[in-house]
Amino acid sequence: MTEVKDVMTSDPVTVSVDTYATTVRSILRREGFRCVPVVSKNHLAGVITRGDILNISSNKSNIEGRGIMERPKVIATPEMDVYELANNLVAANEVQAPVVKSSDNMYLVGIVSVMDLLKGFLQKSEKNNNKTVGEFFTADVVTCNHDDPISFVWNKMDDTGYSGIPVIKNKKLIGIITRKDIINSGHVRIIKESDEIKRSIKVEKIMKTPPIIATPQMKIHEAADLLVKCDIGRLPVVKNPVYIKKMANRAKESDLIGIIAREDILESYLN
Repeated sequence: MTEVKDVMTSDPVTVSVDTYATTVRSILRREGFRCVPVVSKNHLAGVITRGDILNISSNKSNIEGRGIMERPKVIATPEMDVYELANNLVAANEVQAPVVKSSDNMYLVGIVSVMDLLKGFLQKSEKNNNKTVGEFFTADVVTCNHDDPISFVWNKMDDTGYSGIPVIKNKKLIGIITRKDIINSGHVRIIKESDEIKRSIKVEKIMKTPPIIATPQMKIHEAADLLVKCDIGRLPVVKNPVYIKKMANRAKESDLIGIIAREDILESYLN
């Protein structure tokens, strides 16, 4: 049996309950984290996610961690079985969990993510038999256009809970935009800014292109390997891809038919 302690990151980067949001934003941008645990005297108090940071307006930039943190939906312990944790994450629609000493002791000892679990499954050579992306992808995809304002896209992310959205131009997939891209661009307070600024910042300015893609025939373990190696959370699922020479699994344009996220791939290992 593999336990959480075998795959978790020990001694994770943390912030305190009185750390300013501006500092948390800098940590998320610099380290590329999806969330950061909040502690009080080394004990878990909450977590702050990219979404929490993006929702902060400019006139609240000095708010402290305790004012924006949220309660973790899933908390792990070092001795927890990785399959139990994976089921908990899938059920809660979460991508990571702080790890505490025990259910009675909230002393923070680590953090574990869906990516950590997928790495563990891949290292154990669990090939998921012959399961394919086509069996697990979602066909109903929320998209945006290349010339949409960033504020519009963030509202979509906020409304749907999706942290990455495929980008369309002339009915073809050309890129993908994520919360990480928005934070890294510096445009993290767009919702509260002027209409003039909203109009001037377009998706195409900060999206990732060409996107890394999957086809329905791709094996699940190949898709998992792509997510882990490229540190991305989802793969657009396409047909008729026009691949970039010498850039495997990247297409300058294709027909979007779905999307498969890390949670979908994790769930495939549980069935």
